[in-house]
Parts: sequence; structure tokens; C-alpha cells
Amino acid sequence: MSLDGFIAGPNGEYDWIPTDVGIDWAAFMARFDTVLMGRRTFELTLGKDAGGSMGQMRTYVFSRTLRSADHPTVTIVSDDAGKLVSKLRKEGAKDIWLMGGGSLFASLLEAGVVDVVEVGIVPLLLGTGVPLLPGLAPPLNLSLVENREYSRGFLLASYRISERAV
Repeated sequence: MSLDGFIAGPNGEYDWIPTDVGIDWAAFMARFDTVLMGRRTFELTLGKDAGGSMGQMRTYVFSRTLRSADHPTVTIVSDDAGKLVSKLRKEGAKDIWLMGGGSLFASLLEAGVVDVVEVGIVPLLLGTGVPLLPGLAPPLNLSLVENREYSRGFLLASYRISERAV
């Protein structure tokens, strides 16, 4: 996200996010066997890989408008995201990655199924755009677990959700 909290520009653009910061993406991705994304993020992935799927990871796309028949490499979900995450945990899923953010992120936080928030912080002020979190009630307290600095001031910070704020 930008330093002022946006995950995309006002028209959904993300070309300002650096790709050469030195993160070991293979190690990062090896932690996950499941990825969740909303429709807009999914549509950005189309054409970049096999029909929007994320390699060997189970890919769940939350949408009320997409049809499963049109996207056979992913699972389209139109119901409660929190219930799906609880079900995946009971099945023994590894870490689950939420690719993107926004309203899906907020719904997962409100359902109480997010343990860790990892965010890459780009040293850029966009001023406007798509916020990382478009609203959350009640607020949550976070505890810093780890932070790393990469080239050009890019930061990767991991926070554990510690408790609901009063």
C-alpha cells in the first residue's frame, strides 16, 4: 500500500508498486496453499496466468456477478467469506493469503478470522485511490511481529491481531 493507505490508484492502477525490492517471492508464496481475492483483484490477474488461478494454490474468488462456468480454474464464492475461512481452517489449510484488500479484508476482520496482517508499504503518497481498509468497526489493536526494509525504502510489516480496541 502507499504510505497514505491506498492499495491502488483512483482508477485501480497499481503500476506505482515496485516489483524489484528484493523480496524472495518463492519463499513468501510457499507459506500458502490457498488464496482469497475479490472480483476486482481477480479480474486484474486474468491474462497473467492460467485463468486467474494462482498456480498450485486453491483460489477462491468472492463475487456475486461472476459465473463458475466462465472461470473453471478458480472457485467462485458468493456467500459468507468468514464461514469459508473457518471451513478451510478445519480442513487443515496452510496459511491463507488474501490477495488485494478492501471490502473483503474488512469482512474477514469483522468475522474474526484474520490472525496476521502483512502489508508492504511503498514510500509514496498517492493522495487518493482504493483504500487498504474502507472502514472497520470496532477498531482492532495490532502487535508488531516483524518488519523488514528492502530497497528504495519499501517496508514489509507483519502484525498480529491482539484484541479489539475499546
